[in-house]
Amino acid sequence: MNVKRYFAQTAREALRQLKEELGADAIVLSNRSVDGGVEIVALPADAVEVLHQSTRSAPVAAKPVPAKAPVPAHDDDEGDYRVQLSSARRPVTPAAQPARAPAPAPTQQIRPFQPPRVDRPVMHHEVFPRHDDMRPAEPQRTEPLPRQRSPAARPVPAEPRREEESARIRALQETNTRLMEEMGGIRAMLERQLAGFAWGEAGRQAPARTRMTGELLEAGFSAQLARTLCDAVDPNAELSAARNAVKTALNRGLRALSNDADVIDRGGVYALVGPTGVGKTTTAAKLAARCVVRHGADKLALITTDGYRIGAHEQLRIYGRILGVPVHVVRDAGDLRQTLAELRDKHMVLIDTVGMSQRDRMVGEQAAMLTGAGNVNRLLLLNATCRGDTLDDVVRAYDGPELAGCILTKVDEAASLAPALDVAVRHEMSVYYVANGQRVPEDLHLPNRAYLLHRAMKAVDDKSPYHLKGEEAGLLMASAGA
Repeated sequence: MNVKRYFAQTAREALRQLKEELGADAIVLSNRSVDGGVEIVALPADAVEVLHQSTRSAPVAAKPVPAKAPVPAHDDDEGDYRVQLSSARRPVTPAAQPARAPAPAPTQQIRPFQPPRVDRPVMHHEVFPRHDDMRPAEPQRTEPLPRQRSPAARPVPAEPRREEESARIRALQETNTRLMEEMGGIRAMLERQLAGFAWGEAGRQAPARTRMTGELLEAGFSAQLARTLCDAVDPNAELSAARNAVKTALNRGLRALSNDADVIDRGGVYALVGPTGVGKTTTAAKLAARCVVRHGADKLALITTDGYRIGAHEQLRIYGRILGVPVHVVRDAGDLRQTLAELRDKHMVLIDTVGMSQRDRMVGEQAAMLTGAGNVNRLLLLNATCRGDTLDDVVRAYDGPELAGCILTKVDEAASLAPALDVAVRHEMSVYYVANGQRVPEDLHLPNRAYLLHRAMKAVDDKSPYHLKGEEAGLLMASAGA
């Protein structure tokens, strides 16, 4: 692995050098303060993949092979015995041997070297005698020795061999998995540390922008939208100017109706959809009251598809009797198409649907039923008290081309409207109405931008357990980025 070292006066400059040479995905191994600046040690991003591939391609240890008897080295100028195919031993002519210095007297008797025969197996001890058995050489046997099969050379059954190979592969995979988990943990730790350094550097260079990012995260905005909104803040801006810039950017991305022209005055068929308990029946009654006041009871019809809950359609019938509007109950897609055909002369038709979880497979069947019935616009009801990730799941489940917009319900129960507005802005959904109570029809209002932005960006009290301190906001941003 190529370990790179980078030295600069500041961590930001060292990181810039690192990114220019190794890229943004490089792995930082260490950083420390040295005389005159900061030193960062890093690895290329592909170092982890190279280590992973080398681990997967590690060969299985081969079985030891008995060493072959080495052929005695000889020199063109020195005589020696040579192994011939005829098994004969031919000494070199004594005249060709150079004069040698007298050898020192041996301390013990050593068995002389005997070249191996080619008509029988060469034994290891014939070439390399044991140190503890320096006995005189026995007379060479003239008859060939019978070939004996060593225990290691016996054939191994196929089934044990496969089991052994499978166990070896499993052990290698487990080792590989543990190695990758450890490398992943190291990388995550380094990313968090690097994010902390970057957050601290950003806090020094653009303190107002960093402060606003922390406030948006505290309020309940997602890290993605908080990052986008804070990009509009000037690095040298004061905190008050930063708040105004973020509020302006959020207001620019929010789609909200300013009057009833798009719903009540234009009319049409609208189906209220959403999870259970979000307030679809009550909201349908509130919209019906607005339409009756504007166009009269004879121009409106109510339809309910909720035949599962006991007394569900009876609640809508009560609202219908109060308003003087007929209520129709449908069971399936064919019944809905026939009913809508009979009500085609109505100015507005409101459909109260069955509430179901966003993870229920029947959500798709309900959308198909409404789509197959004709030109039906769906209005998604979002509970303002839910977390942002929960609202994201709801929007993804009910999304589709016929989704006209959303209605925020239970606004009076929510501590912050940041999650609801965050989802509406990121998914580019129009906010049609805001419901803040159970009263019909009083507790249904057109969205007031100033009120919604104020409720969404309301600062968290310093004593609140949800208040972020120090570099905690940077850790949250790092986790969201990972």
